Amino acid sequence: MNTKLLDGIKILDLTRVLAGPYCTMVLKNLGAEVIKIERPGIGDDSRGFGPYVNGESIYFISINRGKKSIAVDLKSAEGKHVFFDLIKQVDVVTENFKPGTMEKLGLGYEKIRTVNPRIIYAAMSGFGHSGPYSARPAYDMIVQAMGGIMSITGQPDGPPTRVGTSVGDITAGLFGAIGILSALHKRKETGQGQKIDVAMLDGQVSILENATARYAATGEIPTPLGSRHPSITPFEAFKTKDDWIILAVGNDKLWKAFCKAVNKEEWLDEHDFATNDKRNLSHYRLKPLLDQLFCQRTTKEWMSLLTEAHVPASPINTMADLFADPQVKARNMLVDVEQPGVGSIKVAGNPIKISSIPPEKELPEEPAPSIGEHTEEILKNYLNFGEKEIDSYLKKIK
Repeated sequence: MNTKLLDGIKILDLTRVLAGPYCTMVLKNLGAEVIKIERPGIGDDSRGFGPYVNGESIYFISINRGKKSIAVDLKSAEGKHVFFDLIKQVDVVTENFKPGTMEKLGLGYEKIRTVNPRIIYAAMSGFGHSGPYSARPAYDMIVQAMGGIMSITGQPDGPPTRVGTSVGDITAGLFGAIGILSALHKRKETGQGQKIDVAMLDGQVSILENATARYAATGEIPTPLGSRHPSITPFEAFKTKDDWIILAVGNDKLWKAFCKAVNKEEWLDEHDFATNDKRNLSHYRLKPLLDQLFCQRTTKEWMSLLTEAHVPASPINTMADLFADPQVKARNMLVDVEQPGVGSIKVAGNPIKISSIPPEKELPEEPAPSIGEHTEEILKNYLNFGEKEIDSYLKKIK
């Protein structure tokens, strides 16, 4: 059985840094072939991001494993020729330049589709290819700020706080992958490709969920609540005797189970605690009682008690804790990749578990490429370049 669900799908990847490479990493994990176009001698900007091991960027390796790299100067006539010849051979082209950049190079979607009408063109940018902000540059924290997520993150009355991972880039990459898969499915029916326009800002707006609902319903502006959930109680972090614990009582049945487990059944008779809505309105009363309770035992002790009672709870893991977590290990979510010049390095596994793909085949076996590592292979196998043509090309990009 072929375990590569996207076997035969070829992606020409012009993206760099995070949003675009994350998108093509998701598709590579599912079996697509990704040909990464990089600037000769410079490559993807993220090759210059730490941390480093033996001079190699682990950041770059973590999201570009298994891809092939060809060095192409897209500003040169020869580079454009190679680009359009490759366009004839692939299914998808991805880019995350500022809108208008590809058009200035003469490589925009309208031009590309004349060369290959079946091509799916996926553009990921800060603000998209329309609207008054379209031409603005953007980074992850710019769209976190503009997209509202920083206004609801952090402690009450605290300074603006960035989400600890690059959710602006990553959501754009995920929505880009979803768009590409949808377009590939539609192409089976129509035989035609199409353009996908994903904006990082749009992605942030789309994931605000509860904050959007609250403001739309009440007109009140949501503010940071720390770890507390705005509409479920108790649902937040509590200080224990030695650390912290997360308690997530998501419904009234769990509230009853919790009260029984911690020997506080008298709380079940409290009118103000009888339902989630009442507990939420009475948070100011319930929170001090829970604070007093949780500081009496260690996190490990509370976890044992609450887990046995089937009440959702969790320690707050550090990265060291995460790397040692048995559930993470069982799901193959941190795996070793052999990288030349680096050795074995742990990277995130594939979170999409599919019955036809055994765990050992969930990730590309190949390492991340060096700049232009596969240039000769691609010129020969895709474009039928002869040895003299390859030699001539390589001399021009040095």
